[in-house]
This record gives sequence, structure tokens and C-alpha cells, in this order.
Amino acid sequence: MANAERLRYVTEIVKARLDKKPILVLSAMGDTTDHLLEAGEAALEKGIVHVDKIEELHLKTIMEMELGDIAFRGVRALLTELLNLLTGISLIRELTGKTKDYLVSFGERLSVRIAAAYLNSLGIKAKAVDAWDAGFVSDSNYSSADIAEESWRLIPKKLLPPTEEGILQVVTGFIAKDDKGNITTLGRGGSDLTAAMIAAACGASELQIWKDVDGILTADPRIVSNARVVENITYEAASEMAYYGAQVLHPRSMQPCKKTGTPVIVKNSYNPDAPGTRIVSSRGEKRSPIQAITSRRNVTLVDIVSSRMVGQYGFMAEVFNCFARHGVSVDMVATSEVSISLTLDAFHDLKQLKKDLSRIAAVEIKTGKAIVTIIGDVGRSSEIFSRTFKTCQLLGIQVQMVSQGASKVNISFIVDDTEAEDVIRGLHADFFEAFKPGVD
Repeated sequence: MANAERLRYVTEIVKARLDKKPILVLSAMGDTTDHLLEAGEAALEKGIVHVDKIEELHLKTIMEMELGDIAFRGVRALLTELLNLLTGISLIRELTGKTKDYLVSFGERLSVRIAAAYLNSLGIKAKAVDAWDAGFVSDSNYSSADIAEESWRLIPKKLLPPTEEGILQVVTGFIAKDDKGNITTLGRGGSDLTAAMIAAACGASELQIWKDVDGILTADPRIVSNARVVENITYEAASEMAYYGAQVLHPRSMQPCKKTGTPVIVKNSYNPDAPGTRIVSSRGEKRSPIQAITSRRNVTLVDIVSSRMVGQYGFMAEVFNCFARHGVSVDMVATSEVSISLTLDAFHDLKQLKKDLSRIAAVEIKTGKAIVTIIGDVGRSSEIFSRTFKTCQLLGIQVQMVSQGASKVNISFIVDDTEAEDVIRGLHADFFEAFKPGVD
């Protein structure tokens, strides 16, 4: 939804599916969220209040689409509310997490009002709905709020049936309200999570998530030029892919549909005829032992070897308690009785953590690493390991750590960051390019 042209295009996709009685969930238009944050920082740091970029995009869209006074008044009212908020920020020179969530909520609220106005101008009855009016209640964890359990009951009550028969409800993604009435945001992938929650709670036949790629791919196309679309994948596998580097979906956005077994279809808004990727409970027939390869770059590897005698209990508990005290989240883990190897995101400051760990262990920290993750059928793990290590051997690359996930759908290993792309290309050639296109 970058501009008027994209809104027209998206509307054509919606029109072709009106017989399915859809509910439409939208994100903010273009770079509106970034512009809102920029406006907040300008008000906070410089006392400058302006919404020029935001106003220009939305009012220009209204004029280009000839939406008339009703749309103009609705958008103008929100822009006035936004200016009042920014004025308050500039006066008190404070931008809390609660205020920031209120600030960025304007993007989605503006977006749905313009979209609903355009749909109505085409003779399609539509109504803009703010998420809290659709039953979305969250906790107060601003910028990354969790949807409250009561939303499962409230959402179908608010949205089913629509207040007027045949009306298309256009709901704001990404936002909610806590039990005190404060606006919250759902964090990265928040609009996908909104749509998933509506689909699951309302018993939808399927959830369609429209992106700018043909679906979930077997590898990053920037690394593997002939990466292909994964036709079917399980919720668990899709979540693991997202966690270990794939950018199409956020891991938690699939949880509501996983809970109810609601199919998720990932499609390309620039190529609507492409079949996309179908995310379901069970994949069905499995031809290749793996479904996709992904990676996470710029990772830190920490090797911890106990300074105590073999057989001393409590070592692992002390190590992980130390990480917890420092608020450091661990990704991959491999263990033995006296040693632990694990990975962290590189942005952590580990000086004090290393000092504390050194009281009980020898600690070695290695930066510039990458996690390469293979998503597949771990029932065939021996075959996957054999072919993976053979590929790395042929490439002259040393595997530095291996971990098989408890989810039973991923095998991950560590290589140097500079080696990751060669490994991914080699593995893709071995596992996928011997198969016919379109067969996973």
C-alpha cells in the first residue's frame, strides 16, 4: 500500500475474492511508520512539530482517487489528533513507550480509512475498523504487546456477523488496546498476527497473507538465483525458517492459525496468479528430505568449558542463570557434561557476562559467525547430515557447531560469516537442483 496506484491494485485483488466474504487487514501506507517515528524524535529533541510527509502522502492519495469530503474529513481529523500529540511531546520533552505506540498507530488508522473510502467509491460497501473495536485486547508490553486470551471471544463477537450484511470490514493491523484503554502495538509482523488472529478466532476457511514475493522460497533469492517456491510447509517449519533468518513471516504470526489448524496462504500482491506457499498442519507427500535453507548472519559463538571436575552437578544451571541475570537471549545450544557452546546475536556487550562466567569456566568468544539452518524431515537426519558435511568438505569449510532443534524440523550449524553464502549455494544445488522444478 505504498500509494494510490498500489491501493487500486490491492483493491482489484480484494474484488476478485468478494464471494468468499473476506475481512481485510491493512498495514500503514508506504513509509508512514518511519515518518511518524521521525516526527516523534523531532518533537522530542528539537521541539519541532510537523507532519508534512505524512500529510502529503495521504491527502495526495485522497485527491488522486477523488474520494471526496468524507474521506478528507476523516483523515484531517486524525492528522489534527496527531499534531496535538506531537505538540504534547514537544512541550514535555518526553516520548515513553506508551506514547510511541500511540504515535505509530496513526499509520494503520489512516490507511484503513482511505481504503474503505475507495472501496465505497467503487460501490463495494466497506467500513474502517480500528482493531480495538474488532475485539483486540493486549497486555501493556508497549512496542511488542501480546494479544490477551479474551480476544478469542471478543473478535468473533465484534466481527461476526458484520453490522450490515455484505459489508467489507477493513481492520487496522499491528495495533490493539490494553485493559486500561491505552493503544499498544504488536511488534514486528504485527499486521500478519492481526490477520491470523481474526482468521483463527472467526473460523475462516483460510488466511491469505499478501507479500511482495511469490511465497516462501527454498533459499534467499539474493544468494541463490534459482531458488524456488516451497509449495507446502508446516507451521513448525515456517516458524523455524522465520526465526533463523527468513523474512517473509514473523514466527509468532502463525501461532493462532496453528492452534486452530487454519491454513495460511502466502501470496504475491505483484503476481496474484502465482499459487504461493500453503502453510498447514501436515505437509503430505515428501520428495526431498529438506524444504528450505536459511541463515542468520553476524552471530557470536561462545564456548564455555567447566573448570570443575567431571560429574559435578549444577554447572549448566549456573551458566544459564548468568545469561538470565544479564538479560542475554541464547539462540543455538550444544552441550556435553563439562562444556556448552551457544550462539548470540552480535549486538550484545559481553564483557561483564564473560567476567561472571569466568568464575566457573573457561570462556572463549568468537565473532563473525553465521547460523545456517536446514528445514526438513529430521526422520531423514542421517541423510541430511551426510550430504551437508560432504558439501562442506568439498567446499573446504569447517563446521564449528551443530544443533538439531527440539521442534524436529530443523538442523542448524555454524560456519564463518564469510562462508555462509557458499554453503547455502552448495546445499541448494545438492538438495534441490537434482529435482524437477516445483517439487519439494
